[in-house]
Amino acid sequence: MVEAPQSFIVREECVKAASQNGFRRVLGEEAGWAAFGSTTAESTFHLGAAGGQGPWFLALDHAGVIVELGLTAADMPGPGRVRLAFDSLGELYGTLRRVYELTISLPDAPLREFETQVADLPRTTEAERLVVQRIGQDIFRARLMDYWQGYCPLTGISDPALLRASHIIPWAACESDAERLDVHNGLLLSALWDAAFDRALVTFDDLGKPEFSPELSETARSALRWRSPISLTHEHRRRLVQHRERARSAAIHRNSDF
Repeated sequence: MVEAPQSFIVREECVKAASQNGFRRVLGEEAGWAAFGSTTAESTFHLGAAGGQGPWFLALDHAGVIVELGLTAADMPGPGRVRLAFDSLGELYGTLRRVYELTISLPDAPLREFETQVADLPRTTEAERLVVQRIGQDIFRARLMDYWQGYCPLTGISDPALLRASHIIPWAACESDAERLDVHNGLLLSALWDAAFDRALVTFDDLGKPEFSPELSETARSALRWRSPISLTHEHRRRLVQHRERARSAAIHRNSDF
């Protein structure tokens, strides 16, 4: 059961956990659940505890974040769409950091950020349109860095200079800015994997395993090392269907040139 009202220790620990993980707006407490928000993430959550030694409880209301976390819900009453229980503050902190990363990467969040930044920018000339595009691509990369936690999921490479924001459906082929900026239309790949993916020399199946083009040399394949499949959502898989078709079409076209 949640301690209600919260004791001084529980209240202070909840505030500290929220503020250190991007949610610094204290929105009040009701029935032992303290609500928190963020100036950068369009979401709120609630924190509570059974006592100063835990267990600790987190209540969420955003379906997208809940699915991405992949955690088992606690059978308990409370606010939000699902409640989670943690034996330690360390476990709670780790999940809150991921909640923040996912929240600022939700499909509508990058779009709102982009629209705010370009609202007053001219788009008459090609140079002006390129400035707007670069802003969008920078936002897309930043949100992919958040979503994939700053490393290539295939290789584990985390050097920012070696990471690329790879569109599944190319920027120019997207029908809207929302599609261009959706993190589920992108993968964070190391530079070599990005080059192969962009040229459709490699794609991924529904389990996140690479599918290599027969045109790749053995040297190239051996250089494209990977340690584990990519963890994909339904939205990733839906778009990868188109990428696999593009890979097949590209191979046919290249072969027809000989």
